[in-house]
Order: sequence, then structure tokens, then C-alpha cells
Amino acid sequence: MIAEFQGRRILVAGAGGFLGRALIKRLAQAGAEVLAVSRASQSAAFDGVRWRRADMKDLAAVRAVFSEIAPDIVYQLCGHPDGSRDPGLVLPTLESDILTTVNLLLTAVENPVKRFITTASLEEPVPGEPATSPYAVAKMSSVAYARMFHLLYQVPVVILRPFMTYGPGQPETKVVSHIAQSLLKGQSPKLSSGQRMVDWVYIDDVMDGFLAAAAAAGVEGATFDLGTGELLSIREVAMRLADLADSGGRLAFGALPDRPFERVRVADTETAKLRLGWQAKVSLDEGLRLTVDWWKRQIAAEISPSCYHSD
Repeated sequence: MIAEFQGRRILVAGAGGFLGRALIKRLAQAGAEVLAVSRASQSAAFDGVRWRRADMKDLAAVRAVFSEIAPDIVYQLCGHPDGSRDPGLVLPTLESDILTTVNLLLTAVENPVKRFITTASLEEPVPGEPATSPYAVAKMSSVAYARMFHLLYQVPVVILRPFMTYGPGQPETKVVSHIAQSLLKGQSPKLSSGQRMVDWVYIDDVMDGFLAAAAAAGVEGATFDLGTGELLSIREVAMRLADLADSGGRLAFGALPDRPFERVRVADTETAKLRLGWQAKVSLDEGLRLTVDWWKRQIAAEISPSCYHSD
């Protein structure tokens, strides 16, 4: 697959987040010319990657970055991925998820691209059910816009839905990182009941899916789940992390309330396998081990890991 990216001009919007950082690294390794855009200043550098500080809520800024690189492929990863029910998230998710997506799509109409890849969310409601958070509504709306732009304006959109992604480099506010780093520091991570069932998928597998979605032929307009097709509770994952950490920390189940209306959703793995040639390869036990090992190195080196936030 690396050959498909050699010399390709690729715009990654929202490159400062967990998925974005992993993606630009993989693209650079594949020989692509990458323009990585983030609202915040970034210090990390990879050969083949140029960083630009810009806000994709500003249509003029979007047009400027398109003019700079004339992208063959666009990855839209801007967003405000907070699934809480706080009404204070209504405007941030509307702006960071919907407006950024629409601006990038509009600019892709003006400056046609070979592939436009954007993300859906496992938090989105299934047809006939209500959305249960501002983030879920924003993702549902941004995906609806992407499908409309494909239908009406022939933007070659591909929609990816990563399930519960975890791995090295993820912000410590996310559940796997929170549990792992807390336990390794001898602390007791505060958790809800942990009863929610989740489809967990390792970051390297998700990146394989992101590359496959850009390289596969004839998949424009389609939506692909990136998950394992298996469910395991947060409680069970926390207990496996505790075994791997082997520290003095204790799991504080019930210290936090469960979120209301939590959605349980399992990935459709067959569509991605048939049309993208993609399936998850890293087992949960292996992925958790790799994540804990990464946190051990960060803590041992007394380095505070960067907390990456999506744009």
C-alpha cells in the first residue's frame, strides 16, 4: 500500500489530535507530501510533513491551505470529541465538527480532489433513535453533509467510523490512558460502574484503515466501520490493565456516575473486509500491553506526555 502514497499531496486537517498525529506519521513513512493543519502550534516534526497553524472554521483559512498544497487527498479530522451531556458543548461541537467539515467540503468542490476522507462516530444514533449528546448530533450532521456533497457535487467522499480507539500517545483523559497511567503511578483511577460494552480497536489498526480508505478503488460514498466486531465491558478492560500495571493502584468503580443513555454499538467488520481489504489485527491483550509499556516508559523517564486535542 505504501506505493500508492509516494509523492501524493495530502492535507490532514485536525492533525494535532491522537488520530491526526498517528496518521501524519504513517503518511510520511509512506513517502507522501503532507500538510498538517492544527489550531494550536505544534512542535513534533516528521520528514515530509509541514505544519500550518490555521482554524478550519474560517473558510478563507481553508482556501489558503488548499492553495498551498493543492491536495490529492484530504483527511478531515477536526472535531471536539467530548461525549459528555454538558450543554456547554453544543456550540463547540457545532463549530468544530460541522462547520469545519462544511468548509473543507465546499473548498473541495472549488478545488477537486481524488479522495475526501472524513469520520463518523460510534456515538451517532442509528436511524429512528435520538442522539444522546451534542457531539453525537454534530457528528451525525457532519456525516450527512458529507453524503450530500458526494451526491450533489461529486466530492469523492469516504466515511470512516473508528470505534473505541486506544493506544500509545492517547490523551490521559481517555479511559484506557487514564486507567493505565493512574495505576502505574500508584493512584486509584475514578471510574463509573464500567458496565458499558465497547468495541475496542488499537490505533495501528485504525491507521491501516485510514490508509486503505484512500487507496481502495470504487469506494466513494461508502461508510466503513473500523472495529473488531467484539464487545467487552469497560470494567473488564480496566481489570486487564490492572493486571498489566501490577502496581499499588486500585480501581475505584462507582466513584463516577454512569452517563445517561450510553449507546452500545458493535462494528460491522464485513464491509471493510470486503471492500477495503481491512480487518483489525492487534488483539486487545496485545494492544493493552503495548499501551501500558508506553506509559511505563513515559513515567520512568519523568516525561509528561503531550495531551493531544483534536481541532
